[in-house]
Amino acid sequence: MLSVNEDFQPGQSYPLGATPYPHGVNFSVYSKHCDGLDLLLFDSAEDAKPARVIHLDPSRNHRTFHYWHAFVPDIGPGQIYAYRAYGPHEPAQGHRYDCNKVLLDPYGRAVAVPRGYDREAARRPGDNAATAMKSVVVALGHYDWEDDAPPDHSSAKSVIYEMHLAGFTRHPSSGVTSEKRGTYAGLIEKIPYLQDLGVTAVELLPVFQFDPQEAPPGLTNYWGYNPVSFFAPHCGYASCTDPQGVLDEFRDMVKALHRAGIEVILDVVYNHTAEAGDGGATLCFKGLDNEGYYILDKDDKALYADFSGTGNTLNANHAVVRRLILDSLRYWAQEMHVDGFRFDLASVLSRDIEGHVVANPPVLWDIETDPILSGTKLIAEAWDASGLYQVGSFFGDHWNEWNGRFRDDVRAFFKGDRGYVEDLAARFLASPDIYGHQEREPEQSINFVTCHDGFTLNDLVSYDEKHNWANGEENLDGADDNRSWNCGVEGETDDVAVQHLRNRQIKNFFTTNLLALGVPMILMGDEARRTQHGNNNPYCHDSELTWFDWRMIEKHAGLHRFVKKLIHFRLSLPVDDQGLSLSDLLHQTPVHWHGVRLDEPDTAHNSHSLAFTIEGVRYWWHLMFSAHSGPLTFELPAVPSEKATRWTRLIDTHMDSPEDFCDPAQAPIVDGLKYRVEPRSVVVLLADRKEA
Repeated sequence: MLSVNEDFQPGQSYPLGATPYPHGVNFSVYSKHCDGLDLLLFDSAEDAKPARVIHLDPSRNHRTFHYWHAFVPDIGPGQIYAYRAYGPHEPAQGHRYDCNKVLLDPYGRAVAVPRGYDREAARRPGDNAATAMKSVVVALGHYDWEDDAPPDHSSAKSVIYEMHLAGFTRHPSSGVTSEKRGTYAGLIEKIPYLQDLGVTAVELLPVFQFDPQEAPPGLTNYWGYNPVSFFAPHCGYASCTDPQGVLDEFRDMVKALHRAGIEVILDVVYNHTAEAGDGGATLCFKGLDNEGYYILDKDDKALYADFSGTGNTLNANHAVVRRLILDSLRYWAQEMHVDGFRFDLASVLSRDIEGHVVANPPVLWDIETDPILSGTKLIAEAWDASGLYQVGSFFGDHWNEWNGRFRDDVRAFFKGDRGYVEDLAARFLASPDIYGHQEREPEQSINFVTCHDGFTLNDLVSYDEKHNWANGEENLDGADDNRSWNCGVEGETDDVAVQHLRNRQIKNFFTTNLLALGVPMILMGDEARRTQHGNNNPYCHDSELTWFDWRMIEKHAGLHRFVKKLIHFRLSLPVDDQGLSLSDLLHQTPVHWHGVRLDEPDTAHNSHSLAFTIEGVRYWWHLMFSAHSGPLTFELPAVPSEKATRWTRLIDTHMDSPEDFCDPAQAPIVDGLKYRVEPRSVVVLLADRKEA
């Protein structure tokens, strides 16, 4: 053991983390209640004992207020390090110090995971040095961003593609170089596919370093919603093992996506960590300042408030945690060039240090008003796991919201549930019943039918019930309210009629989502009918169950073409209305409502049809939606033009490819003023003002 001497200068409390300088590294970490702190320096991640132990001594100016710090000369990037904290182990008082546990740096920019990493060793008594994750010193300024610039797409010109970074390329059919499958580098190889599809942004499931062992026995935490670091890219997604190389590979990916005109949005988890609750692992925050980093039960501080459904809740409005979150966001925006963030269970951030919901949460004010984040896209999942639901009422002006009502109501309408005609109309027009009173822009509604959490689009039309038995939780996990319909057969089938119906329903969902006001988000692989075989919560499966099987693109080439055409058409639409509030837009763009008869919308409880005409900037639109089991003949309005331009058929989801989507310039003319809409179909007619 090497004690402090003159060679180890006091260092500085700022910046937090490990900061390399020409002649050494400054270390600084926050810990309010600990009695002593050791900085551990390791030669390798697998070492059972540190090569050097530097005891930070307050009497030698290694502590400033609640910050412990030291400057260690003659080390630099690549140095592996961690901490041990000494202090009271009094769970009833909120303190869980355990000097046997090796702790990550909360501000560490890279993480080294030993080959024998063992989450259980971080949970049970005893020393865990040999099996603990450790932090790594890295250099940030050397990277050459070249001419990188954010694509900076307006929300009105955005289509988001939600994907699991590894699952996108891990399947052998991806065509990605074998050693790069499931990695940041592997994603780079598939950028041409994303460009061809037409999406403008990828929204990546969590890429912060997470604990893959937080899962049922024999399984793995695949989704990654269990962070151990808010600064380090997940090293398991890199094709290299060098910690510095992990950072550079992530930045290579961002730079390549930007050059392709595609933004990078990260799904970020600031509501909880992988340490779980009482009896969970001690990896970092518990061992440094349990009472500060987590919301504890007000009556028994040995217990954790759980608004996240994971065993703990990050104390986001504690001053130190607020700073951590802001510093993390700024880091990813400035150093990693990320374009935006989707906040998992964002409503947790509305809770104060005792867990109460407050009107003006400090951390959300910080994010809302931060000048560095002002140019990024901020998306809230505006609910939490304890019933707080803030869709339409989430804090601030900068935020967009995942519109869960869009998902639920659109699913219910096409399933054939009663009473959803008016809801469908509202969702298509960016939910004025939810957002209109706030004078919001329509793009503040992020519209989606499916996401990682739940059925894929294929499974939504193939299963009435969830089939989560492989998760090891007796099929009790995952949502029960899916508003799904199997089209007559549960699961896979060769029945041609059922397959045609399922394909039609999928096209109905895509058409509604990609033409509605708001920002559409689609799920990885839905364009090729990716299936999870009825599992609506496959968070613990890193296998072909969750990977994108690229052979499905050829199998469902017609659907893939339909989606691609639809995306490109949406992005080709003019945006003269950009900048108007939702209420202004709807006021200035006449919408005429119909049923099967003109000007007679049928909003009865048992109605399953809707039609409306929109006088748009470039096109007049006439849209007909039917969830009826039989055909319906709709009356068509005369084209509102001084010239006799007729309606042309852009989309009819009942038709097979390529007739289901016709390019506007080649779209067939509709004869007469009636149109037969086949069972469970959507039809979109256009009249081009430039040709009028």
